[in-house]
Amino acid sequence: MSPTTSNHAADPVHGGTTAHGHVTFLGAGPGDPGLLTLRAVEALAAADVLIAEPEVLDVVRTHARAGVTVLGADEAVQPDAPQLTVVDGTSTPAGVPGLRDVTNLVMEAARSGRRVVRAVTGDPGLDACATGEMLACASGGVPFEVVPGVATAVGVPAYAGVPLRDAEGTDVRFVDAASAPERCWAEAGSSDGTVVVSATLETVAAAAGELVAAGRKPDTPMSVTVAGTTTRQRTWTATLGTIAQTLKQAKVLPSPEGGRPVIAVVGERSAAAQRDQLSWFESKPLFGWKVLVPRTKEQAASLSDQLRSYGAVPHEVPTIAVEPPRTPQQMERAVKGLVTGRYEWIAFTSVNAVKAVREKFEEYGLDARAFAGIKVAAVGEQTASALVAFGVKPDLVPSGEQSAAGLLEDWPPYDPVFDPIDRVFLPRADIATETLVAGLIELGWEVDDVTAYRTVRASPPPAETREAIKGGGFDAVLFTSSSTVRNLVGIAGKPHNVTVIACIGPATAKTAEEHGLRVDVMSPEPSVLRLAQALAEFGAKRRAAAVEAGDPVTRPSERRPGSRRRRTSTT
Repeated sequence: MSPTTSNHAADPVHGGTTAHGHVTFLGAGPGDPGLLTLRAVEALAAADVLIAEPEVLDVVRTHARAGVTVLGADEAVQPDAPQLTVVDGTSTPAGVPGLRDVTNLVMEAARSGRRVVRAVTGDPGLDACATGEMLACASGGVPFEVVPGVATAVGVPAYAGVPLRDAEGTDVRFVDAASAPERCWAEAGSSDGTVVVSATLETVAAAAGELVAAGRKPDTPMSVTVAGTTTRQRTWTATLGTIAQTLKQAKVLPSPEGGRPVIAVVGERSAAAQRDQLSWFESKPLFGWKVLVPRTKEQAASLSDQLRSYGAVPHEVPTIAVEPPRTPQQMERAVKGLVTGRYEWIAFTSVNAVKAVREKFEEYGLDARAFAGIKVAAVGEQTASALVAFGVKPDLVPSGEQSAAGLLEDWPPYDPVFDPIDRVFLPRADIATETLVAGLIELGWEVDDVTAYRTVRASPPPAETREAIKGGGFDAVLFTSSSTVRNLVGIAGKPHNVTVIACIGPATAKTAEEHGLRVDVMSPEPSVLRLAQALAEFGAKRRAAAVEAGDPVTRPSERRPGSRRRRTSTT
């Protein structure tokens, strides 16, 4: 058994229920949640107590179990100690006197026999001052382990397209501008290797001056990256002698945000010409785009993941709420008929339909075994995935278009010889179209068309979101149906004319235009994932045009023209 996956209860080294507990010093990486290691996820899932810095909150919160105890410290009393914070709304904060420092919090939690995770930004050995806490554990007989993370000084340059070494094995030095002694600057300045400097926007120019004073040439290339590994990342390339002017011309300084941390890389590998070729992250087609997805979190999961892969920041806003049917008797009769052998087929046209049937099954104490002997159809991959999660593998999923029409293309006609039963159970929304019902009847099937759930307009989003929609705070909106257009405009207002409008098909585009919206992108097929791809292609063309014209690459929300000509274009 791997030492990283051993059973805590049976292994005193990992704490379990022993008197001394166990502490995991965990590196959460520089910001991108995807850089959290598998071992870190395991440790978070098993933690009884979590002590986390606010910078890593969004990274670790999804992996900590509900009910984990969270310890906090009073920053006003302990200004030099990291401020600690709560993981989620279901966590149990512990009352801790403000005078206790972080080391005392860690030790007390561990001595109560619990598994403690101390989460820090980057790597515990390079980015955080966790050594003192580790020594306290060692002196106090508290077993601990270190889960390395991607160090900020290593991960940020990688995301900025700045390799720290090459085949020649260049020397690499790491300098913290806030605490580096004169000797450190002198050694870095006399070296011709790569220097990675941790600084702030306000102090990075002074750090460049220190290196020049110590012997580095003023024309040495330098890159400066803020908010590295996140979709807020921004990188400037200059030289040691010009970085101050570069930041001033970019209107980055002076700024109230001058205290934001940056990673600066000094050396030939940060030269602008090379970085332009290696900048894989910031050159993603939708990098930094704030994209409105008018769907619930459950519906938008795969779509949001795909948008993130293109560099976008998805923002999910439900426009439709799902409620039970007004009269449940029809659904109850259909589910009973499913168990008693009334149907040959059951066809699911949405994830919500799967959810409605599953809830009714649970109400009756049934599970996926009730589908034995019944053929199951799903309108598309997302619906099929919901069925698999229920324990049911669909017999039929469209091989082509993922829609009712696509399902009918592959649906077999009724054959009295091979089909002992001629009836199909179709649980669906109250506003669903008749396409599938008519098509099945034409194929010779009898259809029990049952309202499994009702769709109603969702509640308006928060005022901040409504203002962003109307004021141009979003770069794009994805409309996946005509109802999402009508409902979004109804609950939040019409998107600003700088916002890119992307529609899943002609009917949705027509509805958008009827509401006075200009359609910029239309998916070539009715698939939400293909719609996201079409938006990415649009963004890539827009980016390429700006680069070719020698213009800065901007997001749609960064431009505020007075008006734009209406047009419809496809991607």
